Amino acid sequence: MTKPVSIKICGLTNVRDAEECVEAGADALGLCFWEGSKRCVSVEQATQIVRAIGARVQVVAVVVDLAELELRELLDQTGIRWAQLHGREPPDLLDRFLPHAYKALGVKDAGIAQQARRFGGEHLLLDAAMPGLPGGTGHSFDWRLVTEIARCRMLTLAGGLTAENVGEAIRVVHPYRVDVASGVERAPGLKDPEKVQAFVRAVRDAAPGPAALPGD
Repeated sequence: MTKPVSIKICGLTNVRDAEECVEAGADALGLCFWEGSKRCVSVEQATQIVRAIGARVQVVAVVVDLAELELRELLDQTGIRWAQLHGREPPDLLDRFLPHAYKALGVKDAGIAQQARRFGGEHLLLDAAMPGLPGGTGHSFDWRLVTEIARCRMLTLAGGLTAENVGEAIRVVHPYRVDVASGVERAPGLKDPEKVQAFVRAVRDAAPGPAALPGD
């Protein structure tokens, strides 16, 4: 029996969009705390979203190069339990937040397999590598480069996914989760309900059934 694919919608900035994503069938939401992002949220915004969503879905703090104490404080202030490390964080920093954290890496070439082995934990996110940007570029990459990684890790596939291409991405990679931001937006940080619903339908059509999440 094929395992269902989990859906994470990233770059939420307000409660209304978060509620609509949950109602559409998202399994996880990503809140970005990198100040260089157009989707960056404040602690206050994040706290409002977390309180509104409750325990219905997994909420993930997307961070870039925060020190350990800063990250712990952020998680404590917002009530978020999961962290996605999107910068140049070393493996030992990730280790201190396991099992509720994972590394995000940019894919350039086949060398991604060796790079991925440096980081522990079951989960891993792979996105397109773009110079000067830690992620969230809206660009895709050659999915064939990561099929072997998806066989041994709980891989979140990101990078330029839309309702039009996510089905093919799932068929090629067989990821644990797919992650979308710009592909379901009407403007950076503002989600389009129709695009969200279309994305969820496309994922479910490619891998029917409700997604099963690890414990929050």
